[in-house]
Amino acid sequence: MIDISLTRVYELIIILYAFSVLLYFTDFLIHNRKVRTAAFWLLSIVWLLQTIFLLAKMIETGRFPILTIFEGLYFYSWVLISLSLLIYRLFRVEFIAFFTNVIGFFIMSLHTFTPIQATSNIEAEKLVSELLVIHITMAILSYGAFSISFVLSCLYLIQYNLLKKKKWGKRLLRIEDLSKLDSLSFVLNVIGIPLLLLSLLLGLIWANIKIPDFYWYDTKVIGSFLVLIFYSVYMYVRVKKEIYGKSIAIWNVGLFLLVLINFFLFGSLSNFHFWDS
Repeated sequence: MIDISLTRVYELIIILYAFSVLLYFTDFLIHNRKVRTAAFWLLSIVWLLQTIFLLAKMIETGRFPILTIFEGLYFYSWVLISLSLLIYRLFRVEFIAFFTNVIGFFIMSLHTFTPIQATSNIEAEKLVSELLVIHITMAILSYGAFSISFVLSCLYLIQYNLLKKKKWGKRLLRIEDLSKLDSLSFVLNVIGIPLLLLSLLLGLIWANIKIPDFYWYDTKVIGSFLVLIFYSVYMYVRVKKEIYGKSIAIWNVGLFLLVLINFFLFGSLSNFHFWDS
């Protein structure tokens, strides 16, 4: 009965989330301040409900709830909403909430309608440790940073295209200038790369301690290091070669696609990442 009622609440969150994204999309098309305000408050309600359930889950389980794919998707969605609201409030980047929460809505939908939480919870309780919690938390935070960076690069490319085609209008004025979008995207990658590196190091330490049949050539391990290497190359090109603008934005978009491949595909092929399978 409790599980059924929780499912109904999750579905309510999905509905509110969908309306928020729809309103943000409407604002993107017609530029209406009232619509944007309504979308912001709907998204804030979604964030509040998610935060309440996150805290309730922590109290119920006595741990940080990120040890299963079910819990991880929920936390990832919460991170995306939190970052989008924070960046919008601090930097007033128009459309950040819309583009970010298209991703967040997809993640939250997977969380709500993927019927795998029961068996995953049993396995998670067997392998729980503080090291694992820190490892997963850092990984998801890095994914969150890369996600927002990806959104900013998409906005950069949209703005660049509008400027190149000389489409002067309200949408052009509402998107931030190219240099600001480029800088914020870079800063988020600067945050995401060390978080991912620390997560990988802690994950390897945990795996060597807890998993007797741990293999370094596991698909998820290889995929995660590939993500780290390619983002490091991005950082080198950006800082040392001083490459900016459209080319680096396209590169950043491609890197995020690699993050998604690693998260969903490589995780499902992993021999020991029960959290991602």
